[in-house]
Amino acid sequence: MTAVTRLSLTDFRNYRDERIEAADGFVLLSGPNGAGKTNVLEAVSLLTPGRGLRQVPIAEMSRTDGPGGFAVAAQLADLTEIGTGTVAAAPERRQVRINGAPAAVNSLGERLAVLWLTPAMDRLFTESAGGRRRFLDRLTLALEPGHAHHAARYEAAMRSRNKLLGDPRTADGTWLTALEVQMAEHGIALSSARHRTVAALSGAIAGLPSDDFPRAALALDGWLSGDLARSLHANRNRDAAAGRTTEGPHRQDLQVTHLAKSLPAARGSTGEQKALLLGIVLAHAELVAERRDSGPILLLDEVAAHLDPARREALFSRLDGRGQVWMTATEAALFTGISGKASAFHVEAGTISAA
Repeated sequence: MTAVTRLSLTDFRNYRDERIEAADGFVLLSGPNGAGKTNVLEAVSLLTPGRGLRQVPIAEMSRTDGPGGFAVAAQLADLTEIGTGTVAAAPERRQVRINGAPAAVNSLGERLAVLWLTPAMDRLFTESAGGRRRFLDRLTLALEPGHAHHAARYEAAMRSRNKLLGDPRTADGTWLTALEVQMAEHGIALSSARHRTVAALSGAIAGLPSDDFPRAALALDGWLSGDLARSLHANRNRDAAAGRTTEGPHRQDLQVTHLAKSLPAARGSTGEQKALLLGIVLAHAELVAERRDSGPILLLDEVAAHLDPARREALFSRLDGRGQVWMTATEAALFTGISGKASAFHVEAGTISAA
């Protein structure tokens, strides 16, 4: 199993210099609100491509009264050393090192698969499609590390195309065609990977026991296939007027339905939505473990507090022995019932100590 055995934080968020030595299994963080528990989970989430579980600019992660820049370093169970962060001279530029050598951010996906649930994701089924798309891309990345490359190239080409379309003086037809071909190449790869993830995850969900986490039916909605380069060329005038690209995989949406009730997830109760989301993540963890011979690291922020006792017990039972799980709670008593291997810590005002 892949696990973070040592996590070091330097000038990250509210931490000056802290270290956690963790084992495989549960890593339990308890402490009052505002102490910095979620910041620890965010640090672990930065060990994969992307902007982490809060999805904020990288420059915001440096300690407010620090010297500028930050560092997050980790040792994995296989002794791989991973480091990421910024320097004061370039706070917007994220740097990555693997075993001491500079590396591309997207290469992190080949080392670790990390998934998370946060209180903000409770609105996943009722918010805009963008949040669900990012969630699906995180699930896809854990199964296909190359997904991050296609997403980055597609977004870069789309930004360039939008900029050209926004200024008729620079809208060179040849350059637009080249960008549209690039968008089509990477866009088709994006969509295909999402389709594979939805299909595989649907199969994994069907094979899970029917317990306190209801099964979800998944479907990918929006642009699905076709000659994307041709469509983009045909839509130039419309896209120029709209100020954005109106067709493509960046408009896709993940549709989730409560299978037993044939009810769209967005129409379920808050508790049902939470249980559906947890069910999807748990099924995905099983799928990743099967595909990559190592389960993903799970980051569960304040999840236990929002579950009734029966679902909390079912969650702990499903997670036991499934790899490394980092969990936060305001009170350590919320972890009662965890019977597997656990490393427990108390977080208080930017300090971390063994509990």
